[in-house]
Amino acid sequence: MAKFLGDEWLDAVRTHASRQGQPGRDGDLSVRLHVAVGDVQFHAIVVDGALDAIAPGPLRDADVSLTVPLDDAVAIQRGELDPSVAFMQGRMKTAGDPGKLLDLLAWSAQPAYSSLREALASSTEF
Repeated sequence: MAKFLGDEWLDAVRTHASRQGQPGRDGDLSVRLHVAVGDVQFHAIVVDGALDAIAPGPLRDADVSLTVPLDDAVAIQRGELDPSVAFMQGRMKTAGDPGKLLDLLAWSAQPAYSSLREALASSTEF
């Protein structure tokens, strides 16, 4: 089991995303995620709709930046909290390109996201 948000978990994201095929939206996107408790940060880069890279640490000049409390990040990963709901309730703070943010939130409502999230949740220690 990979510890949530740890290096092994990021490796699992890469593995599961590659098995899922096109894990993201069409086009290119860079995302910075900051989990507010413990100051965990990582970033992901999507190129032509597919995950190109995911790595620990911040990404300067990301298209979209998300800040989420740890409890909400865990709830999202477990499927207990929809990312769009977290955003609409103000539980997820955002910055950056609003159009790309909306595309990212729309993708989180698609079956590909659910499949990726479920695959990760089954191999994640919270």
